[in-house]
Amino acid sequence: KGKEKMPNLDSVKVAVRVRPFNQREKDAGSQCVISMNSNCTTICDPRNPENRKSFTFDIAYWSHSGFIKNADGKFIPGGLGSRYADQMKVFNDLGQGVLDNAWQGYNATLLAYGQTGSGKSYSMIGYGANRGIIPIVCEELFRVINNNQDKNKQYQQVSFSMLEIYNEQVKMLISKQCAPSSLKICVDVFLFLFFGGGKYLKGETEGISKLVTSPATRPMPRTDRLNSPSDSTSMYLAQFFYKIFLEENITKQSSINMVDLAGSERQKVSGSEGDRLREGTAVNLSLTTLGNVISSLAEVAVRKRVLHIPYRDSVLTKLLQSALGGNSRTIMMAALSPADICYEETLSTLRYAERAKKIKNKAVVNKSPTEKLIKELKAENAKLLSKLARLGSSGQLHRLLAENELQIQAIQVFWEQHLEEARREWEQQYAAIAQERRLMQMFPYLLNVNEDPQLSGVIKHFIQDGESEVGQSGTTLNAITLKGLGILDKHATFTNTENKVTIEPHGRAKVIVNGVSAVTKTQLRHLDRIILGSSNTYIYIGFPNERNNEDLSRFDYDFFQSELAAAEGINMDKLDPPPPGYHTPPPNVLAMFHDYIKVMPLVAEANQMSEEPFKQDLKFELQVKNLALSDSKGHDLEKEIAVKVTNRTNNLVWVWSKAKFINRKFLMEELYQRYMEGKDVSVDRVSDPFWDPVEAVHLGSAHVWLQSLAYCIKLEEQVEFLNSESNEEAMLQINLVPCSRAGEPFGEDDIMIDPSELLGNRLDFQIQINQCLGLKWLKQVRERGVQIGYRVYNCPNTFYMQPVWGNVNPKLHHVMHFTVLNVSQEFLSYLLTNALVVDLWGLQEGCTEMDCSFQDVRFTEEGSVIIDETKVLLSNNTVIETNENQLSELYLKLSKLEKEMELLRDVNRALREDNTILKGMLKKPDTEAPEVICSVMKRPPPPLGPKCWEDKQVCLQWSSDYDAEFAKALKAFYQSMNSVRGQLVRLRRHRPTKDEGNLQTLELFMEEQAQMLKDFGEQLEVCVNKLKNDVATIVKKKRDSLGCIKP
Repeated sequence: KGKEKMPNLDSVKVAVRVRPFNQREKDAGSQCVISMNSNCTTICDPRNPENRKSFTFDIAYWSHSGFIKNADGKFIPGGLGSRYADQMKVFNDLGQGVLDNAWQGYNATLLAYGQTGSGKSYSMIGYGANRGIIPIVCEELFRVINNNQDKNKQYQQVSFSMLEIYNEQVKMLISKQCAPSSLKICVDVFLFLFFGGGKYLKGETEGISKLVTSPATRPMPRTDRLNSPSDSTSMYLAQFFYKIFLEENITKQSSINMVDLAGSERQKVSGSEGDRLREGTAVNLSLTTLGNVISSLAEVAVRKRVLHIPYRDSVLTKLLQSALGGNSRTIMMAALSPADICYEETLSTLRYAERAKKIKNKAVVNKSPTEKLIKELKAENAKLLSKLARLGSSGQLHRLLAENELQIQAIQVFWEQHLEEARREWEQQYAAIAQERRLMQMFPYLLNVNEDPQLSGVIKHFIQDGESEVGQSGTTLNAITLKGLGILDKHATFTNTENKVTIEPHGRAKVIVNGVSAVTKTQLRHLDRIILGSSNTYIYIGFPNERNNEDLSRFDYDFFQSELAAAEGINMDKLDPPPPGYHTPPPNVLAMFHDYIKVMPLVAEANQMSEEPFKQDLKFELQVKNLALSDSKGHDLEKEIAVKVTNRTNNLVWVWSKAKFINRKFLMEELYQRYMEGKDVSVDRVSDPFWDPVEAVHLGSAHVWLQSLAYCIKLEEQVEFLNSESNEEAMLQINLVPCSRAGEPFGEDDIMIDPSELLGNRLDFQIQINQCLGLKWLKQVRERGVQIGYRVYNCPNTFYMQPVWGNVNPKLHHVMHFTVLNVSQEFLSYLLTNALVVDLWGLQEGCTEMDCSFQDVRFTEEGSVIIDETKVLLSNNTVIETNENQLSELYLKLSKLEKEMELLRDVNRALREDNTILKGMLKKPDTEAPEVICSVMKRPPPPLGPKCWEDKQVCLQWSSDYDAEFAKALKAFYQSMNSVRGQLVRLRRHRPTKDEGNLQTLELFMEEQAQMLKDFGEQLEVCVNKLKNDVATIVKKKRDSLGCIKP
């Protein structure tokens, strides 16, 4: 035998495609962060435009702009200069390449990867007139077969199968008779798919194309599953097999795999930060393992040593083993979202695709001499039969021949039955479609809405005349049967009489119409939005005479969730009002609001699972972390989505991050799936997704401004602890006391008029926390405790007080002495512009208390804490801006006040120079005094005489007291300004109530806002005028004291 030809090493071909903005991104004014130049794709960080990253791939498709819609409804390039890549352009490059490889006898694979909503399904399946790669491949495949004129070629046995992988189970989308649990992955994967439920059709181009795009064969949004297919680890798989018979009696066989992978964001969630149960969720396993396989193969490609490639760790990677590093020519298409709010996920997709292009496959032509061997065996069989006829009867030979004939007949019957079953299912599906079209012209109906636009509109529930019950088990003729969380046996009743349709919930059934819960009979109107249970979302399509060919695409899944959020008082203006002159919120707020409406249905499902079937008695509440909290400069903290979990039985509370909650939600889904299958759902505490160790909870923060320390003025404050929603949690009595090394408080004589005099000198001060009043955390449950902590400047430690338990108004008696050995300009700026942020933590029975030790802290000989050693200050130049015109005017007043303060400092500096000169007079002879004083007063000296100077000592004593009077005026001003600053903070955090749709409530809010603005303006005016009057009085007194000397 000659040497076999070595297989070629083929790199995975990688293409990227960027989609247009969706409606939500258009409404939000999103910016495009993707640019393409030839095969180079560049992404720009919206928070730092200078940060740009570029990637080079085999093909880059610009489908973001430059297109028009023709009369057939297809999107095509808008002109000769347009670079828009339409569906046919993508097919000609990718789909045709898949077919070309298949004709040659190679296995071919096309993978679509990207986050949910990035356009994967649009490219693979298409939408409406814009058909995707898979239906066009079907059409081209059968077109070539039907138009074959080469007598030396014969095409046979073209089979087709569609699979979905969810939770490590394979579901056959075409065959309804195969349960997911009954399909197993065999060693010969393609043989499994061939026998497991494929449709065996020859030359039926229209049939296959319609089957691919038919709602009946999509990964359906099943109501017994909690999340949508695109949002979980589900996948869409289409495979084709065909054989080519050549005159050399050689068989070539090819397998085409086209895979629409799950949303890539699931990979990120599977590594949920800080969660003890972050590993092992079956929902994430396939996509996570695929990422591990690609990373391992990429390392192999650069000649790194890899001990193991985890193909067998998941169902998906078992199926794709030949496509990744095996016998296949593979193409990956990465779908990109262009919006700035999707920056992180888009960047992750680009990096993923960059690793994939390093993979090397070993593709060979799949050919075998099977047909030649079969002909030889048939000839041999014919010779044996002729010999048998000549030899006469032979019992053993006849028996063997009879058995062979029976086996052949059994195989023929099996395939005939299989084909007949496929044809019957085909006929049933199209009969159902025809029946559905007739009903659409007769009755109103409910049309499903799914997070994946490709899965919206595939389910219709018709509301026929009379009453139609909705529930888990329908008993009436027109019953609508629904499954899933929150659906009761008898959930609601639709009534269709006199061209009117109403819905009436039963008992505690959850029914939401247009974002508002319905508790009584409610009449429905065309295009109303309905949510039944936790997550069954529908648009109500009215009677045929009410329809006007409306565009239903605007009523997408986000529209439903935004409507729910608005009903709860959550919108983008509340999360972060845009600055004056801006009409759209910044990208980080858009992304956060998008996260909020995405997590809302998950929280509803978690609550339902907690009640039924697991009886956990937990309450999940969606929150916006840091909604009304600010940093030490008063700038708003970055807002995050969090979920508050409360145990109703023992009142324990947890706060989970978004990533942790989603990871736990997947684990809950796995338990729920086992429950639906009748399996045991008992788990130990360590593996229980509903359980977590008890932890401390952040209740709120208080701000104490440090400006008084820069003037060595003692500050006695009573400030509020405000939670993330700007509600008061407690009151805190705190003092900031400048002091000596020994801790003795400074008096009024030690007040600094100019803070710059502190530079280079030592500064000591104490933080005294006396009492906390009205702790709501303990009012709710007396067995709880609290602990207070704060950080000062760049000190590495957070200073925590000793915990207090069971006392609503605890006296704390906390004193901490701090020392700055050498005041720097950075530290002085910190005092003038920052606040001390004091955090209030809630303790629960069984939780770990905060560490009160002083590790990595240096002390002076006197025992005070040393700060400002490194002279490092984190600066933030963000300017506080709000969207109210009145507040903008008040900021102008504050700016004007700062300028006036600077002028007052100049006046005070001149007065201090005068005082220094006048004090020097005490040491000079009386004859020199007039010249000195007159040089200060800028006037000619008076004539000498003892009468003019007999009151000299009294005048000098007056001038020496001016510094103390000016210091008192400053002290009074800063104390009053602290209350003004607190009023400003309350004004900025003042928000309307959740019932903002009520006109009366809005009027009340506007009245409160106007009164608060008026009070703030009056209080600010009083403070400024008092300071002006005090300074004017001091200057007048000083001049009058010097008026005793007259020329």
